[in-house]
Amino acid sequence: MGQDGGCELTRVAAIDLGTVSSRLSLAELSGGRVVSSRKHTEITDLGEGVDATGRFCEDAVDRVVAACRGFVEEARSFGASCVCTTLTSAARDAQNASLLLDRLSDLGLVPQVIPGEVEARLTFYGVARDFRGERIAVADSGGGSTEIAVGSLTNDGVVELERVESLNIGCRRVTDRFFHGDPPADGDLEAASAWSAEQFDAYWKGLDDRPERLVAVGGTVTTLVAITHELEVYDSSFVHLHELSASEVDRCIERMRKLSVAEIAQLKGIQPKRAHVMLAGAVIVRELMRAGGYQTLTVSENSLLAGMAATIGKVLSGMPTAIGWTPELSHLG
Repeated sequence: MGQDGGCELTRVAAIDLGTVSSRLSLAELSGGRVVSSRKHTEITDLGEGVDATGRFCEDAVDRVVAACRGFVEEARSFGASCVCTTLTSAARDAQNASLLLDRLSDLGLVPQVIPGEVEARLTFYGVARDFRGERIAVADSGGGSTEIAVGSLTNDGVVELERVESLNIGCRRVTDRFFHGDPPADGDLEAASAWSAEQFDAYWKGLDDRPERLVAVGGTVTTLVAITHELEVYDSSFVHLHELSASEVDRCIERMRKLSVAEIAQLKGIQPKRAHVMLAGAVIVRELMRAGGYQTLTVSENSLLAGMAATIGKVLSGMPTAIGWTPELSHLG
């Protein structure tokens, strides 16, 4: 605990367990608002085999539990008063999700498998703070699903959403479903593109008019920036709010499509553990932009975790949450 201009600081933690990544955010709150935060991400590939089998494999569960054990220790060392733990697409699909949920409970966490719409709302809330008063589209392209939300965050902090949808299009799902070779055949790439495009077309056609700005979050778009600029050391301040063009996405795809996973892992700017899903992720981003008619998008480092930290702040202050959903919090002894 500390002081910030006379206001007591509260420290909180949020854990998000996605299809590809497990992520921790440690945030300081003052008066219910986030004043600082830092993130820790591990590639744990929880969605390994889930699209084909509908079940978690034990190795994937072990990887996530090991990451969360470390996250709990980090949260304790940070002095977090509470932790929120969410799971998304892979856990929504897995028939044996209890295999993981029970082990997370043993760590003292209260895991919540959240619907895609809640995931989209949390992400929008986390991202839109940088665009107050502006009507925007926010897309979170993950391992198992892509959430898209259109709306605005008013200057008074009210979230106004017009259309929210979670689509079962993600880099791990597309890799498993379409990419059978290493590298994949041209026909596999075309099939993945067509499948993604059809669903994105349906979303954008459901809007009377699309926002001028598309903001995208997630490991795929941040990595596309890093690859484009060959960042040997990842620079969050450079990536956050960076503009990524459709032509840059195309160039990344052309660069990767003839490479093996091992060769993609050697590219400057990529986390080697992300290499096996990176081409599919880039294809998804390309089709998202094409279907919406966007020549550029804005990349945000904020995400569901930022929205969660802000939501925890509302709960601890006894205020209604901005997205109409209240998280369950665990207190670490």
